Amino acid sequence: MKTPILTLVFSSLLLFFGSCENNPTGIRSTGVPFDIVVVANPVTWNNTAGILLNDELTAPVPGLLTDEAYMMVTYVPTHEFKGMLTYVRNIIIVNVDESLYTKVSVKTERNRWSVGQSVVHINTPTESLLVDYLKENKGILINYFSRIEMNRMADELQRSFNIPAMNKLVAQFNIKMNIPSDIKNFNTDTVGFFWASNNANRGRMDVVVYTFPYTDPQTFTHEYMLAMRDSILGVNIPGSFPNSYMSTNAMFTSYAPITLYGKYCGVLRGLWEMKGDMMGGPFVSFARLDEVNNRIVVAEGFVYAPETDRKKNMMRRLEASLHTLRLPGEFETLLDGPEIND
Repeated sequence: MKTPILTLVFSSLLLFFGSCENNPTGIRSTGVPFDIVVVANPVTWNNTAGILLNDELTAPVPGLLTDEAYMMVTYVPTHEFKGMLTYVRNIIIVNVDESLYTKVSVKTERNRWSVGQSVVHINTPTESLLVDYLKENKGILINYFSRIEMNRMADELQRSFNIPAMNKLVAQFNIKMNIPSDIKNFNTDTVGFFWASNNANRGRMDVVVYTFPYTDPQTFTHEYMLAMRDSILGVNIPGSFPNSYMSTNAMFTSYAPITLYGKYCGVLRGLWEMKGDMMGGPFVSFARLDEVNNRIVVAEGFVYAPETDRKKNMMRRLEASLHTLRLPGEFETLLDGPEIND
C-alpha cells in the first residue's frame, strides 16, 4: 500500500478505553492540520487491517463536489518510529501481540512526546480481531482526529478573530462566535440576519448567522433544517442577476448531530447553488437550541472558489469558526474534548 510522504509532521468508540497525559519535554508538535503518522509492522500495514485503516483515514471529506482525502497519511514501520517522527501532532500506533493482549483495546494520549500532540494506541492479539474492530467501528478514528483538529483550529481563533464582527453578533443576537480575522466585511443594517465575507476574487469565504423561534420538536431533522435554510437564505442572499437567489442542492446534503459545549448541535452540510446564476460550492451549517430565548440559532459557512478543486482547507477554517458558536450562558465555556467511548 502506497502512502504520501509526510509534509513535516501534528477524543469516538472502542471496546476498551483508556486515556492519559504525560509531562511533555516542552517541544511543540510538528506538522500541519490533518497530517497523521501510522506506526505498525509491515505485515499488518500491507494486509487487510492496514488497508481498512488507511481507507478510513483517507476517506473523502463529506460535502464536497470532488473527492479530497480527510487526512494525509504517512506510514512508518514500528522499528523506524523514533526521533523527529515522535513529535508529529497526530499518531496512531498499532500493536499486534498475542502474548500481551487478549482483546482489542484503544487508548488515547495527549502530549506524549510533544506539546499539542494526540496519540491513539490500538492494541490487539491478532490482525483478524483488529479487522473486525475496524469494520464494526468504521469512522470512529476519523471522527476523533477530525474533532481534535477542529478544536485546535478553534483554539487558534480564540487568539485571532474579527473583533468588530464579534461585537456585532453580541449586540444583534447576544451570542459569540470567533470569525476568522480575514473575513472583514459584514452587514451592519440587516435585522435578524448577519452576513460576513472576505469578498475575495479567489477563494471567497462567507459566514451567515440567523435565528428563528423554536416551535416544533421536529426542528432538528434533515428535512426541517434544509427547508429553513432555503427559505431564509433564499430571501437574504441574492445572486448577480434579477430573481437569482441562494438555494441548496438537496441531493448532496447530509445531516448529523454532534455535541457542542455539552449540548446537541445539528450539522447540515452539502452543496449550495445560486438559482438563476452560475454559482455554487460547499457549505456547512450548525443549528443549536437557545433554551434561554426559546429560539434556534444557526451559523453557516460557505465557499465559492471555482478556480480550484481543493476546497477542504477553506471549509475547515469556516467549520472551526462554527465550533466557537456560544449561546447565552456559554460565553466563558471551553470546547468539549473528543473521546473514544465504549
